[in-house]
Amino acid sequence: MDSLVSSDWLAQHLGDPDLSIVDASWHMPATGRSGRDEYLTAHIPGARFLDIDAVSDRSNPAPHMLPGAEDFGRAMEQLGIGLGDRIVVYDNSPLRTAARGWFMLRHFGAGKVAILDGGLQKWIAEGRQTASGEPAPRTARFEAVERGGIVTKRQLLAGTGLPWADARGKPRFEGNEADPRPGVAAGHAPGARNLPFGSLYREDGRFKPVEEIERLFADAGIDPAKPFVASCGSGVTANSLIFAAHLIGNDDTKLYDGSWSEWGADPATPKVLGPA
Repeated sequence: MDSLVSSDWLAQHLGDPDLSIVDASWHMPATGRSGRDEYLTAHIPGARFLDIDAVSDRSNPAPHMLPGAEDFGRAMEQLGIGLGDRIVVYDNSPLRTAARGWFMLRHFGAGKVAILDGGLQKWIAEGRQTASGEPAPRTARFEAVERGGIVTKRQLLAGTGLPWADARGKPRFEGNEADPRPGVAAGHAPGARNLPFGSLYREDGRFKPVEEIERLFADAGIDPAKPFVASCGSGVTANSLIFAAHLIGNDDTKLYDGSWSEWGADPATPKVLGPA
């Protein structure tokens, strides 16, 4: 199974006993949309809903931070997702949150994880079948082990020596638009470069060709074939940059999970306004 699968491929493999399909749709609270409610109304047959907010470290003040390995493994077993399954993640969100689900599953040890190119948006546009409600229970084992690939605020302040790619939109990156979260300052970290996650996708939600992705990284001043740190508003859309680098063959990237919701909320961290 490739890391990016088509709707044709998934339609041909629906019902395979070792295939788990995961809906990782998530929306900003201000939109009024609920990923879970929309999932219950219509999802790809057999899909199970990964709630990014619920499967998180609730003790951390930053939103939906990664949980511990034991908690994540327990949550996957409750969903019926096995560590050894072939797992296809999709979303129905303009934030392309399947990339967050993909990162979480790989971070905790799953070895065969793919993203459905174009997500539910493309699946429905093609007139394919959907289901509603909860899927049938499934027994599964998920002995989660953290693989790494995370950097913390403390490490960034000390200096990692890695380029920093910020996936937020240009207005928020430059500080021309207020952060949607109260108490979070505007701007970006010194030295960070801006590559808005949305630029990696076509209008129908599919990823752009690898050659174009490479050009977008180069234009932002980031080499996608070399290690870098990715961040965004809250550790969700940054994963689109990490997945794009993975498509190019680079798995030596790191996520700043706290992202700007943590950095911008700390009055002691350095911040810059304007372009990179």
